Amino acid sequence: MSVRVRFPPSPTGEPHVGNLRTALFNWLFARHHGGTFILRIEDTDRERLVPGAVEAIMDALLWLGLDWDEGPDPSDPARDVGPYGPYVQSRRLDLYQREARRLVEAGRAYYCYCSPERLEQVRREQMARREPPRYDRRCRDLSEGERREMEAQGITPVVRFRTPLAGETSFRDLIRGEITVRNDTLDDFVLLKSDGYPVYHLASVVDDHHMRITHVLRGEEWIPSTPRHVLLYDAFGWEPPLFAHLPMILGPDRAKLSKRHGDMSVRELRERGYLPEALFNFLGLLGWSLDDHTEVIDRETFVRHFDLDRVSPSPAIFNLEKLDWMNGVYIRSLPADELARRLLPYFQRRFGQIDEGLLVRAVPLLQERIRTLVEATEMAAFLFVERVEPSIADLLGKRFAGAPQEAARALTAALERLQGVSEWTAEALEGVLRPLATDLGLKTGDLFMLLRVATTGRTVSPPLFQSMELLGRERTLARLEEALARLRRET
Repeated sequence: MSVRVRFPPSPTGEPHVGNLRTALFNWLFARHHGGTFILRIEDTDRERLVPGAVEAIMDALLWLGLDWDEGPDPSDPARDVGPYGPYVQSRRLDLYQREARRLVEAGRAYYCYCSPERLEQVRREQMARREPPRYDRRCRDLSEGERREMEAQGITPVVRFRTPLAGETSFRDLIRGEITVRNDTLDDFVLLKSDGYPVYHLASVVDDHHMRITHVLRGEEWIPSTPRHVLLYDAFGWEPPLFAHLPMILGPDRAKLSKRHGDMSVRELRERGYLPEALFNFLGLLGWSLDDHTEVIDRETFVRHFDLDRVSPSPAIFNLEKLDWMNGVYIRSLPADELARRLLPYFQRRFGQIDEGLLVRAVPLLQERIRTLVEATEMAAFLFVERVEPSIADLLGKRFAGAPQEAARALTAALERLQGVSEWTAEALEGVLRPLATDLGLKTGDLFMLLRVATTGRTVSPPLFQSMELLGRERTLARLEEALARLRRET
């Protein structure tokens, strides 16, 4: 059997961590087995569609390297690539309507004429009796005459599935084992809405069958829906695919993942400077493991080893600090010129056009100190702005707090020494400034912090002397003079 899996997002917003993890596991499963990965756009929930969401989904997948074998053409979503299209559900309505009618004709589904108001009234009454709210099957066995009477009133019906009233429905989950539910706990669920659009249950089953899907890998929140889908396959006389329900993703406090845990859209993660290879690695470990200790895993190793036997049914924990750490590992593994190439758009977004050569020279000072690409723009900002304006409190620090005159004397002495430096290199600068601390009776750390804040505007920066070398003689001396003038104004 050739493996065929699908990722079927709804274009109701930008993809988040959970969506992308599902896509990744499907992609890895297909690539490991030499199968086919299909992108299918499930856009039948017309009220919740978000303009641009389809493009955002495709961009996110391609950025992460999750190329699809069949689905909408990335360059033109209105075009299909593959033999089983269209791969956008709103363009498959005739198929769903035809299959729904077939179930009605076979007695496995029926037309329901109940109004939304009646359904809401039934729901309220059931809840008042502390019963689970469900359709009361009023239209399940209408006579032909009763149906004609309803239609004569101009009522457009929905199509409901005729769920068996007794017995059990079972399926084998490839991660969780055998799952069985009693049929009397299931309702007669809607298949086709009155506007002719299918609900998820019908569209998903019909598409999975007609697209020859062999394995359905999806989040565990779909487990309650799977018995309905198994019943639908039986009603159609089709062989169901194999099911595997992936573990939930929780925050470190084991609560549902949310913004407070760092859950972000893929666009936000990208804008914050996470590398696609780091995010690929991080998501790949949300519910799957290579062994009990390996955490940094490249794409080829994932493909070679990924299978469902190492997917855990237990919830996976999304830890943003771990993603930060992992991103830092990948940043440090990049060649310096490649890191500069990836940093450039972030610096241009913040500072406009910049001296690209200066950025290339700054990379060795940043690479070991940053965890995201955005952090680099903060750490190296002093190189790409005309002036820095540290607060007086930062400038004085703990050592000179309450003693601005002493700080001013130290800056004056540093300026005098630096003006005599002939070769503006980190080694030469250290050679004149380190002895100065002894001459002034200061700890080197105290003097260097004063100089660091005066030249970079930050208490944390790349190494001082290399920073001053990159900044250059003219700008370094100008910033020291400006800091000295501010201190004198304070005294």
